[in-house]
Amino acid sequence: MSTPQTTNQLPDGLRRAITWVAALNLAYFGVEFAVAVTIGSVSLFADSIDFLEDTAVNVLVLLALNWRREHRARLGMLLALVLLAPGIATLWTAWQKFGAPVPPAAVPLSLAGLGALAVNLTCALLLARYRHAGGSLTRAAFLSARNDVAANVAIIAAGGVTALTTSMWPDLIVGIGIFVMNLDAAREVYEAAREEGRRDRPEA
Repeated sequence: MSTPQTTNQLPDGLRRAITWVAALNLAYFGVEFAVAVTIGSVSLFADSIDFLEDTAVNVLVLLALNWRREHRARLGMLLALVLLAPGIATLWTAWQKFGAPVPPAAVPLSLAGLGALAVNLTCALLLARYRHAGGSLTRAAFLSARNDVAANVAIIAAGGVTALTTSMWPDLIVGIGIFVMNLDAAREVYEAAREEGRRDRPEA
């Protein structure tokens, strides 16, 4: 007779790492959102919403670490949808930008992107060693932080190009790029969660 599915052994430090990541994301959401609203930046607005989404993802991961694998898989599929939220916000903000095509201030744009890069790089490093430890949930948290590092480098570059061209397009293009990266992250998380659910099904 088969025994009931038990929770996987989780490595020491995983819960502490996720708690730090959630706190860092929440703190910088407030900073970046304020800058985005002040200078009218599409990319910073999208990235600030992404910080808020990352906070929610990591809080959910923290709550679900001790769940059975099948339950983590279901939540992982839900998180795949959550990962789309920043992209949807980006598209809406980008659409509104066409009605007021004013470029954001270049220096605050780059400085805010640099701060975001430092936060997301720290989060990615904290999660890298645990990205396979908690199934699709910790994979979702790691992928989100990893993608954000690339997005922040693009934001910094957009600030430099904006300073040279005084155009709204660098900021807008980076915002759309964030949308595309979140689509890909959502796909990866969904596939990981689906595979995790399959592994948990008993064989006939």
